[in-house]
Amino acid sequence: MFPSFSYVTDHTGFRGTIKNSPSDFIVTEIEVPQHLLRDSRAESLQKAAGEPLEQSTPGPQQPNELSAESPGLLAEGCPGAVPSEQDTSRVGGDCSASPNKKQREGEPELKPDPGEGHILDSLLGKSMSERLHQFVCGLKDTWDRDRDAGGGGGELSLGPVLDKKSRASLHSAVRQQFPFLVTVTKGNEMIVKGNGDYRELCQLVSEKETSDFFKFLDAKLEKSTFSFEPDGDKEHRKVVHHFINRKFGKLLETKSFTVSDVNDQPNMSIMVRFREKGWSRKRSAGGFKEKQDLYTDFSYTGIKDKKAITYQPMVVKKVSPERLKEIGSKMEKKGIRIHNVHSACQHLRLGQLKGNHFDIVVRDLKHHSHDCSADLKMRISEAMENVETKGFVNYYGPQRFGQGQNVQTDQIGLALLNEKMVKAVKLLFTPEDTDDPVNNARRYFLRTEDAKGALVMLPEFKVREKMLLRALHRYGVNHEGCTKGWLNIPHSMRIFYVHAYCSKIWNEAASYRLKIYGSKVVEGDLVFSEENAENISLNDKVHVVTAAEELANKYSINQVVLPVVGHSIKYPSNKVGQWYHERLSKDELQMCKFRVSPLQLNIPGCYRPILKKVQNLSYFFEVSEKGIKVEDNHLNESKVSLHISFDLDPSCYATVCLREIMKCDF
Repeated sequence: MFPSFSYVTDHTGFRGTIKNSPSDFIVTEIEVPQHLLRDSRAESLQKAAGEPLEQSTPGPQQPNELSAESPGLLAEGCPGAVPSEQDTSRVGGDCSASPNKKQREGEPELKPDPGEGHILDSLLGKSMSERLHQFVCGLKDTWDRDRDAGGGGGELSLGPVLDKKSRASLHSAVRQQFPFLVTVTKGNEMIVKGNGDYRELCQLVSEKETSDFFKFLDAKLEKSTFSFEPDGDKEHRKVVHHFINRKFGKLLETKSFTVSDVNDQPNMSIMVRFREKGWSRKRSAGGFKEKQDLYTDFSYTGIKDKKAITYQPMVVKKVSPERLKEIGSKMEKKGIRIHNVHSACQHLRLGQLKGNHFDIVVRDLKHHSHDCSADLKMRISEAMENVETKGFVNYYGPQRFGQGQNVQTDQIGLALLNEKMVKAVKLLFTPEDTDDPVNNARRYFLRTEDAKGALVMLPEFKVREKMLLRALHRYGVNHEGCTKGWLNIPHSMRIFYVHAYCSKIWNEAASYRLKIYGSKVVEGDLVFSEENAENISLNDKVHVVTAAEELANKYSINQVVLPVVGHSIKYPSNKVGQWYHERLSKDELQMCKFRVSPLQLNIPGCYRPILKKVQNLSYFFEVSEKGIKVEDNHLNESKVSLHISFDLDPSCYATVCLREIMKCDF
């Protein structure tokens, strides 16, 4: 991995092999408790109300979840249940009262759905959510007392919500749980009040139909339809038609069609659908543009090891839970098992996880060649205790750079930072020493610069290379053409290479820092005094250690951070800072602004703790053959495997932790 890089511990270690099979390396994502996903949204609402922040206990972890995100619900928010349009128990709130007493007589009592209540609790905080429920009950009482109240009943402020996406999440969550409410924004303030249109429709059809209709309206699902109950009264159907056309005619169209009623007799029903124009075209700067194909989006919080069994939540947009369950057996044939399928009201974002739990098997246990000890078990126990106490150097792992490849990703990132576009393309297409379709296509392209021919040779799964080749075929393999080629792949892919280079520099800086200063905090070091300082980006929270603070041993090595290079970070004011400048000069980046304008890349930089702790570390030995025993605390080499279990924070690498434990590179 990093043969010459420093360690923070001083034990001897041992040898062994990892990832002999995927089942030897199991990764389970540790989810962020749902109450923490509220982040600033609930906090800002509660602060506006002058109330203390709510505390809640996280629920049990449910790994390997694959959720379906309803596009009509929250684009951002918290995981929770999506209401079924046909489930009457999911309409309304804590109060069973409805806007029209006469029409609800004889109907089942309406009760809240626990999942929906949890959504609003997460977005608003429990106290503000309770205020909203009290407002709902008061509104319904007002409507019951005064049939001419229209949408009256007052209004309630939910406080300021500064983030646009957070406002959209809250708008949708309120309307889905309380379709008889209207949500509006005044400045950044969220206001809720009674929906007069809802109450008017309740005078024409049942409240269940009204509630289901407004949920259908709010979801805005492409090609979806909504049908009212069969209605043999032509004049009444005419009134309903007129109401919908008058209120929602620009968005919806209605049609009566023949259906069978509950007695299996022919009857008429009103069907509502969204007007085709709103879905088939969208306005662009040049006029109308035909609608592009819709793609199913997967979102997740972290990238996992390739050779491993991994469990993590995923959200699939525009796919129902029922559909996911239907295709479960087909997915399993491709090596993917889907568990715990349920609806969610938000997509997932990279980094939105608490960490990862690892269950790892190390096989072929041996002493290091320089180790004369006969007690391998003692060596392993010593290593575990040392790393559990002192932690490990928080290097970026080899998978960040393309382990074992002829050209690593950081080399491409350096070429992009130097705006050597043609060189970056040729580095990307440098083949490995194997004879297969992918590498044959790469060799052909480097030899001929025939982008079209290479495009035909590449397999379909090489999406990134194909996108690049299409642009090169059109614009040519020159500086301008290669620049347009890089622009033809998604921004997240372009910046990935630059981040790999920045990570490599950080690794080298961390090793240098430990070699010259060890675990002592010295003048000029950068420290971050708050807890959970992962990937900090706030310069005002990063402090430069003074001589007096070094003398007083004010800080520990666990508080030391190093910058991941970018345009908005500051460097240590000791030898490490000097090292950074010399290292960047070596790569011709001494004047680099870490902005590559032609590729729309902007790299502000951040800070990363030099050391990390391993949590919940445990281990045991397993004999691989019957009849062989572990006696007198001695292990029979290669006959016993080591099972290790531990938790790591986000952005930490298990292979790096194992390197510190075993004192060997993989």
